[in-house]
Amino acid sequence: MDILTLADAARLAQTRLPPAVWDFIEGGAGDERTLAGNRAAFDRAWIRPTMLAAAGTPQLARTILGRRWAAPFAVAPLAYHTLVHPDGELATVRAAGEAGVPVVVSTFAGRTFEELAGAATAPLWAQVYCFRDRAITRDLVLRAERAGFEALVVTVDTPHLGRRLRDDRNGFRLPPHIRPVNLPEGEYASPGEHARAQFDPALDWSAIDWLRSVSRLPILLKGILTAVDARRAVDAGADGLVVSNHGGRQLDGAPPTLDVLPEIVAEVAGGCVVLVDGGVRRGTDVLVALALGADGVLVGRPVLHGLAAGEQAGVARVLGILRDELTDAMSLAGVTAADQTGPELVAVAGPDRRRAVLQREHLHGSLSDPLLDTMNFLNEITMRHPQAISFAAGRPYDGFFSTEQIFDYLGRYLKHLEDEGRTPDQIRSLLYQYGPTAGQIRELVGDALRIDENIDVPAESIVVTVGAQEAMLLVLRALASGPADVLLVASPCYVGITGVARLLDVEVVPVVERPDGLAAEDVVEAIRAQLARGRRPKALYVIPDHSNPAGTTMPLPTRRALLDLAARHDILLVEDSPYRLVSPGNQLPTLKSLDTEHRVVHIGSFAKTIFPGARVGFVVADQPVRDAAGRTGLLAGELTKIKSMVTVNTSSLSQAVVAGALLSVDGSLAALNAGPAGHYGESMRLILDHLDRELPAARRAELGVTWNSPSGGFFLTMSVPFRADNAALGRSAEHFGVLWTPMSYFYPGDVGGERGIRLSTSYLTAADIEEGIARLARFVEAEVDESAGANHPAIRG
Repeated sequence: MDILTLADAARLAQTRLPPAVWDFIEGGAGDERTLAGNRAAFDRAWIRPTMLAAAGTPQLARTILGRRWAAPFAVAPLAYHTLVHPDGELATVRAAGEAGVPVVVSTFAGRTFEELAGAATAPLWAQVYCFRDRAITRDLVLRAERAGFEALVVTVDTPHLGRRLRDDRNGFRLPPHIRPVNLPEGEYASPGEHARAQFDPALDWSAIDWLRSVSRLPILLKGILTAVDARRAVDAGADGLVVSNHGGRQLDGAPPTLDVLPEIVAEVAGGCVVLVDGGVRRGTDVLVALALGADGVLVGRPVLHGLAAGEQAGVARVLGILRDELTDAMSLAGVTAADQTGPELVAVAGPDRRRAVLQREHLHGSLSDPLLDTMNFLNEITMRHPQAISFAAGRPYDGFFSTEQIFDYLGRYLKHLEDEGRTPDQIRSLLYQYGPTAGQIRELVGDALRIDENIDVPAESIVVTVGAQEAMLLVLRALASGPADVLLVASPCYVGITGVARLLDVEVVPVVERPDGLAAEDVVEAIRAQLARGRRPKALYVIPDHSNPAGTTMPLPTRRALLDLAARHDILLVEDSPYRLVSPGNQLPTLKSLDTEHRVVHIGSFAKTIFPGARVGFVVADQPVRDAAGRTGLLAGELTKIKSMVTVNTSSLSQAVVAGALLSVDGSLAALNAGPAGHYGESMRLILDHLDRELPAARRAELGVTWNSPSGGFFLTMSVPFRADNAALGRSAEHFGVLWTPMSYFYPGDVGGERGIRLSTSYLTAADIEEGIARLARFVEAEVDESAGANHPAIRG
């Protein structure tokens, strides 16, 4: 994804970091009120621009402690950059040097002071914690001074670490290879435990005199939040202050730094340098802080976001965005130079003068995940180009539905209830009331599974859900008991399961399919790798038949191999199977029908086989569950508990219509879908034929284009020699009138599928398929020409 803002860098970083590492970086103390308050304070500040100020090109440079900074911001002290990328602080220092801004290097850096100094082209400052053993602090300070560091930033708000609940819930510990290389050998795996054991809890103002006796470097005190402490710092001879609440990571309930900045600036009255940190995410934030009296700001988490998103170049991008946004803001506000502004530039709205504005970064992290935007983007581009032929929609063909059919199905179910001896009052209640959480048509679903799929399970092992999507949510919520639990998925993978996992903060581990599909040995390797990481693989999610998105079908030997490895490695297989009964020909047995050891949780849907508007699916979960008292039930019962807190029950009216459809064919969905299966098989054949006609073998070999030939289902995949991303999709829609889905949407971790296209075969008429493939071929030809240096032809579909 393109990084245009610091928020973009954060979203990309989150996709590339393990959840526990992300929480370690992003989390605050307690309820995270102070963490949220830092951003909220900037959001309350409005800039009052001056017109006709002849600002010209604003001058960002500022002199602080005798050194010229290219811009009035620096990198805040951040522990363990190496958690994010092996280059760690080395990449950060190099990027900051390119930007001409200083770096405050943490006591807990993962790269040595000496190598950082060797790579630096801008000032380096050393952040200092005072340890109980002052010899450790002395050695750290002298080592930094010898390496050429130019100032000491003493953190004064940390007698121990604040109570960081995200880390506690995750059981966070540093990996064995991550340690503070500028400190003596020791036990650092738990930052909180180390701080309680080693930090000096009795730190007082005498520490300033002691540091003066150790080093001649300027001293800044980081963690000042009151005018009283600011005055004491000046009186103690501090060369500077950092107005800081430790990014909301220490005392939860401490005020936002921007709110207290003016009183501290007024108190010191130019007697020392005043910097501020906490919540800076935009160039306008820097300008506001300067206007309220700060000499400069320190930027923290966004630097790690950049490092995670793009290594050294990512850090450079973050610093460059901040510089460009600040330049733009100064120019538009009529500010000529970073040191030529004042509080008259800023109007601060009180809480009673503004509407509630929620910050996305303070909502659940999944809402900033690009994964959740994929379908929205497709919907938006479809609406912008209504005349485009769409191979993106994976939905049933409308020609199989008639309005009257619903009433027929409903009437058939009512007759069924009457034949069972239900009274009119009971029938009314079944339709109008909530109904049982596990579903009121479980027996009919069980009959259909026995008839069509040779899956013979008791009705109590079935839960009727609001589509297959709810079934996925219930299963993942039940299986994932803690942050160490991971879900393996065949990759590429249906976005529904990865989206649910993201909502539930369940780590997804992709097992990349080979050209001929998923290999059992790759699954075993993934299981072993996760165990080595201290993770618990709980299940493997697969679509064995005509998968979405790839269209592949798993061979019978692989199905048996997966069942065997599931037993050997004590995991479950989550089988999702929506396309079998709408595909032509005989189907291979489901994993569940081969399952003799309760290793398979089977998810089904009536969206394709009856109609999607009913929003009815189901899950077969016949795994025994034993409690501490030795009582045994079924996993389906546990799923029902969760469902009772999510949707309460599946629509009784929808269940009635689905039941009527099942009754109309004596429970055989295969019989009900004989016509649709033939149609979809013919649609697949037509698409493949037209692809062959538009891009014959010799031409596609020349272009570097290939595609697969699925035996059923709704999808096939095409490989192309150019990036098939959102931008390419936009060109395809605008210039050629044809839509498709980027395969990159379906690769967990945002890695893979960059040159792949998913085509849906299900929704179009024969005429639309013919015209759509012709348009697609013209688009592919044009993209290949463009990538070779030619111009797009002015072709429209």
